[in-house]
Amino acid sequence: MTVDLSPTMPRYYVTTPIYYVNDVPHLGHAYTTVACDALARFMRLDGRDVRFTTGTDEHGQKVAKSAAATGLEPGAFTDQVSERFRSLVEAVGAAPNDFIRTTEDRHYRSVQEIWRRLVQRDEIYTGKYEGWYSVRDEAYLAESELVRQPDGSFRAASGAPVEWVAESSYFFRLSSWQEPLLRWYAEHPDFIGPESRRNEVVRFVEGGLEDLSVSRTSFRWGIPVPDDPEHVIYVWVDALTNYLTSAGFPDEGSETYDRFWPANLHVVGKDIVRFHAVYWPAMLLAAGLAPPRRVFAHGWWTVEGQKMSKSVGNVVDPFQLVQEYGLDQVRYFLLREVPFGNDGDYSRAAMIHRANADLANDYGNLAQRVLTLIQRNCGGAIPEPGPAAAEDDGLLQAAARLGPELRPLMETQQMHAALRALWDVIRAANAYIDHAAPWALARTDMGRCQTVLSVLLEVLRRVAIFSQPFVPVGAAAILDQLAVPADRRNFSDADEALTPGTPLDPPTPVFPRLAS
Repeated sequence: MTVDLSPTMPRYYVTTPIYYVNDVPHLGHAYTTVACDALARFMRLDGRDVRFTTGTDEHGQKVAKSAAATGLEPGAFTDQVSERFRSLVEAVGAAPNDFIRTTEDRHYRSVQEIWRRLVQRDEIYTGKYEGWYSVRDEAYLAESELVRQPDGSFRAASGAPVEWVAESSYFFRLSSWQEPLLRWYAEHPDFIGPESRRNEVVRFVEGGLEDLSVSRTSFRWGIPVPDDPEHVIYVWVDALTNYLTSAGFPDEGSETYDRFWPANLHVVGKDIVRFHAVYWPAMLLAAGLAPPRRVFAHGWWTVEGQKMSKSVGNVVDPFQLVQEYGLDQVRYFLLREVPFGNDGDYSRAAMIHRANADLANDYGNLAQRVLTLIQRNCGGAIPEPGPAAAEDDGLLQAAARLGPELRPLMETQQMHAALRALWDVIRAANAYIDHAAPWALARTDMGRCQTVLSVLLEVLRRVAIFSQPFVPVGAAAILDQLAVPADRRNFSDADEALTPGTPLDPPTPVFPRLAS
């Protein structure tokens, strides 16, 4: 099977993992959601037909146990907890096309259909499973993957307790897909990112694959196996299929499915890359379906150098972050602080530094200075530029290169590098204004003053257009103050210059400084 991996495809389907409702939203959930939203916004502004999905994973033994502990039925429990993740989407300014829940009827239909296809192709058989199982991780584990404790017991590498399970099960013939997967990785070197995760997955598959238990009989909270309701479909088969469900599966030939499958990008945490880069493509290929074009695994966040932990009491609440620092400030910090794919460390000092140094001092100060000078020296209207000098052309050309520079960076999930490229232009504009000193030119050479301010307005407009995916509130406010119409803010509009004589309102600060 050959899949077109071309980045020039006009449509773009990006997904977060669906979040497990046994947990409350934390910084890691916000990180993935913000990253996918920035990618979706960028592609949409660049003229792509975009689908961006997120949602909640609501089945499994762990959910059933948690619901019982609260005295609620699993359905009522998941209804309640799923709303927290819907609220997270709004809190971080994300705008997905779909929020999928695995308890929806459309998902039951999708999961049972892929199961039937696997059965029809003799990719699933019955047997008995005996081995270690982590309820918290919802994962079967070989003894080689466990860590022996001082008392002789075992735990998963994540620290989760494990239990010995022995029950009848259906199995997916994963072992037969070892060589096809290795060929797939070789033929599609960009299928897994970053490179460190690709190497990790390839090594895992080279080490040999065992058939995968894909059903359970010890609990009922899940999607029943077709024609055998004593079994429920194992949570990862259930969960991974959400990406197909949202694309319209099993209605192949439907407008949504034809437009968006295979997905361009699944963004996941590094702890679940194996499920997405091994089990998922194997199941899809076994069912005769195309795998996604790319799986990218980001790193984890620590807090002041420590792992986030409820017991330590340092779990970062994203709702509180946005309330305290601001939506744009949180989004910018998450996307700029570390290369996407690396681990990051959150601290209050780092957050305030990014917000003040980059947003308030660099970007916000540039907008405030330029727009204030327009009010003072140009009658509050966009000036008519005179002949451009070499330094003018250099800055204008740097701003004009933003589109070509950012596209390949965003296509490869290098959001930090895209922001760095934007800030290179912002800082060059600040240096230009300091060197040109338009406030002094206003007293000696008004024509040159107007040219300098015209150049700065054009650069500011381009920066604001291209910064919309990252800091949507502040970018929109700057474009409002530049009188750029709402329907002229796509990347294709970047070459449309401002109209001289257009009146501009007095500026208002966009990125306020945060108190340390």
